[in-house]
Amino acid sequence: MKAAEIRQKFLDFFASKGHQIVASSSLVPHEDPTLLFTNAGMNQFKDVFLGFDKRPYNRATTSQKCVRAGGKHNDLENVGYTARHHTFFEMLGNFSFGDYFKHDAIHYAWELLTEVFKLPKDKLWVTVYAEDDEAYDLWTKTIGVPPERVVRIGDNKGARYASDNFWMMGDTGPCGPCTEIFYDHGADIPGGPPGSIDEDGDRYIEIWNNVFMQFNREKVGDEYVMHPLPKPSVDTGMGLERIAAVLQHVHSNYEIDLFQNLIKAAAREANCADMDSPSLKVLADHIRATSFLIADGVIPGNEGRGYVLRRIIRRAIRHGYKLGVRAAFFHQMVPDLVAEMGEAYPELKAGQARIMALLRQEEERFFATIEHGMAILESELANMQQSNTVVFNGETAFKLHDTYGFPLDLTADICRERGVTVDAAAFDVAMKRQKAQARAAGKFTMAAQVDYAGAATDFQGYATLETQATVLALYKDGAAVEELPEGALGVVVLDRTPFYAESGGQAGDRGELLGGGAIFGVEDTQKIQADVFGHHGIVTTGTLKVGAGVTANVDTLARARTARHHSATHLMHHALREMFGSHVQQKGSQVDAEKIRFDFAHTQPLSNAEIARIEQRVNAEILANAATQACVLPLEEAKKSGAMMLFGEKYGDEVRVLDIGSSRELCGGTHVARTGDIGLFKITLETGVAAGVRRIEAVCGDVALAQVQAGQFLLETVAAEIKAPLPEVVERVAQMLKNIKLLEKEVARLTSKLAAQQSDDLAAQAIEVNGTRVLAAKLDLADANALRETLDKLKDKLKSAVILLAAVSDGKVSLIAGVTPDLTARFKAGELVNFVAAQVGGKGGGRADMAQAGGTDATALPAALASVKTWVEGKS
Repeated sequence: MKAAEIRQKFLDFFASKGHQIVASSSLVPHEDPTLLFTNAGMNQFKDVFLGFDKRPYNRATTSQKCVRAGGKHNDLENVGYTARHHTFFEMLGNFSFGDYFKHDAIHYAWELLTEVFKLPKDKLWVTVYAEDDEAYDLWTKTIGVPPERVVRIGDNKGARYASDNFWMMGDTGPCGPCTEIFYDHGADIPGGPPGSIDEDGDRYIEIWNNVFMQFNREKVGDEYVMHPLPKPSVDTGMGLERIAAVLQHVHSNYEIDLFQNLIKAAAREANCADMDSPSLKVLADHIRATSFLIADGVIPGNEGRGYVLRRIIRRAIRHGYKLGVRAAFFHQMVPDLVAEMGEAYPELKAGQARIMALLRQEEERFFATIEHGMAILESELANMQQSNTVVFNGETAFKLHDTYGFPLDLTADICRERGVTVDAAAFDVAMKRQKAQARAAGKFTMAAQVDYAGAATDFQGYATLETQATVLALYKDGAAVEELPEGALGVVVLDRTPFYAESGGQAGDRGELLGGGAIFGVEDTQKIQADVFGHHGIVTTGTLKVGAGVTANVDTLARARTARHHSATHLMHHALREMFGSHVQQKGSQVDAEKIRFDFAHTQPLSNAEIARIEQRVNAEILANAATQACVLPLEEAKKSGAMMLFGEKYGDEVRVLDIGSSRELCGGTHVARTGDIGLFKITLETGVAAGVRRIEAVCGDVALAQVQAGQFLLETVAAEIKAPLPEVVERVAQMLKNIKLLEKEVARLTSKLAAQQSDDLAAQAIEVNGTRVLAAKLDLADANALRETLDKLKDKLKSAVILLAAVSDGKVSLIAGVTPDLTARFKAGELVNFVAAQVGGKGGGRADMAQAGGTDATALPAALASVKTWVEGKS
């Protein structure tokens, strides 16, 4: 049974049991800061389990794409070394949101495995949490699994609930007891049953985990607290790759049909005949992770998700390099992956060209440096072997990271193959030393999430900027309080508000809350929960109390400016896609009262002409003065209407569709009533921020007008200074710059000539030191070129000599040392110049016959020149 058929049979089975088949969510978790990547099937349902979200179904089944290659759940270092570790994998799951619980979940699992997939019942073992008597009885008394094949697992990881059979998504979040199903591969495979001392062997392999979701784990201070979930629920997960290995009667995941085809593709591209090479397994695994991440909008970069993606790509390239590949090859495996998985995941097929382009770009970049880095690494490893050292120098590992782009785990991966570990602590010290810089925390940033369990906030900010409201809760330093005194920083939760909470790239509103003699200055508005707004600020007058009535006033000027910038962002995004194509996708935006910052996928810088065309298109939409239209539609209906859905945004079952000019997007932000309200649109910056990502900054309305006026004032000032009419300023400045360059060349020529003329006088200043002619002198009005010319002439005149020349300009010292060929065996110019440079606060280097250096302490130069005689005496 092929992997694709297994996937479909699983989904069809649970659909027959009343489950809604739900598409896999993105690998980039939406609005979940606790996760780097989607790493389990339940991630997209987290808010449902917590009671913050409700779906039109209470049973669901998915085949969820997952990545474990960063953060707490990181399997990267094991990939290629074990039979079942992957960076990317598919998790088959079925979910109950307060519907069925343990009884049905266990029955469904057993029915699917034994009746649909036809697995022998005597090959299946079960584990339960030691305190979960209900699950134990279901397995032994209802299903009929012999008690000797049902193992109770307690808190075996050193703490309460720290158990293989108590599941936690992370340090915080949904959790609960679980029951796992294992497959016995047979006595010919080493290993003991789960819970035994030999359980780490490969004979008994976990294939399914049924989690009974009962709690939400939160951190309160230094403690973790379990809160019962609103309704008991079920979350299950069965790795497609693992069950495929069982059903295809192979032991390793890499032997299943899906991986075998990718391994063949890797062998083809790497020209490798050894089909058992671990490097081919790495390439087969990594092409899946990298391609799916790029398809979901991740771009290789130096931070966060982009950095993890770059690490995986570079690990793949290194394994290709190990197989003898010396040019970009990895991207050529993408069509093979699309052939295997494109039908189940259409985003792969749609993004194939872009995935290949980004991978090739990364490959070419890394191949340009990998050889130098490998040479350093191999040299260090060779030295370690000679000295019997088994810990790789952390400073060298950091140099490989910083200079040659070798992530630490790539260096560790190579070292592991040689039986060597890396001094990670020393690496971290070097990293911290480099990155040490002051980062001021935002004035009103919460130190931790507040614990709020009250009513939702009624947002009224689309229709009004002033609302009468009641204070529902107050927080100071993250803790709930009954009142905030004058001068206190805090967070206010209201029953209704006109303040927009930061979301979708739009900054939160600011303004004031007034009531009962108190004034609370709102500096920012953030979401505490999806539908609860927190007003962050300071009490400027009086005392604000829970239950008080207040008038909530939004800063109208700031809101108007922000709305102009947000609306213009939609128009600009539409213009970019029209001009350059649908590959232009938003990769992040920030709109506030001051400016637009918009990041988008595009591989080339924009020309001045293209920037002008974007401005023309947007301003044409503004002049058309079309009315903005907003309506709420079911998500599927909104998709059919052609509304653009932005990467990284989380959408509910109903969405707000916004028409602004020619643009139609899903957006919950605040906007102008008509495009003409934007006033004026002006791009102020276009630059690159990462591989394949460009950034535009722009301004609108009165902010744009002020900037245009400032630019006009500067232009007029320059025109007045150079005494030229405005239309002739550019031509006149260009001519002036040309004249300045000509004068600089003439000054340099004359300076060089003057310095060269000094050589006759200087030659006469040479002295004899133990039979060697020595000259140490300072030249006036000499630059680096003049020093070199003078040195060459002095060598010709003196025939045999050690020479040190110096010049001073703007307090900086320039040094040059020269040694004639007959003396270089005894005197090295590089050593001499460094000897003198050290005395004037500098350093330098060069060849034995000529070397240069610089310094910062001109006052020490006379003594340094005098010391040349002593240096020569010491070498004679």
